[in-house]
Amino acid sequence: MRRFLTIGLPAVALAAGFLAGLAGCQRSARPEDFEWTTIDESYTPKNYVEQFIKSDAEQKGIFPVYIRNYGKDPAILKRFRGTNFARPAVAALNLAYRGLDDWLLLEIKYRNEKQQEVLRAVLYVEIGGNWKVGDSGALLK
Repeated sequence: MRRFLTIGLPAVALAAGFLAGLAGCQRSARPEDFEWTTIDESYTPKNYVEQFIKSDAEQKGIFPVYIRNYGKDPAILKRFRGTNFARPAVAALNLAYRGLDDWLLLEIKYRNEKQQEVLRAVLYVEIGGNWKVGDSGALLK
């Protein structure tokens, strides 16, 4: 009996610690967890990037445009594959964009002039107070 207690207690403690760790784990964010927002003539943009998208869509006459804003979610960033990046971490953005102040990732969906649906992911970066497109591509499954 004494032998069981010396072997069994560490095993029980290890199993309890493992299960406690699993209980604290959160499921990684998925694109489906985010809602699509419709941008049309009457939409009031929430930030500079949304204003840019609205102005661009208005100029091109492609309303409505739908966006899914992932903000600065590093789990979604890991799903991004663009021209310059493939599954980057936040550290990669900091290395690629000297003086990076902020970034955000979103998907844009619209119909082009041939009425084909276009879906792309766009990484916007803010450097020195100016927002610009850092990369575009798609989100991997």
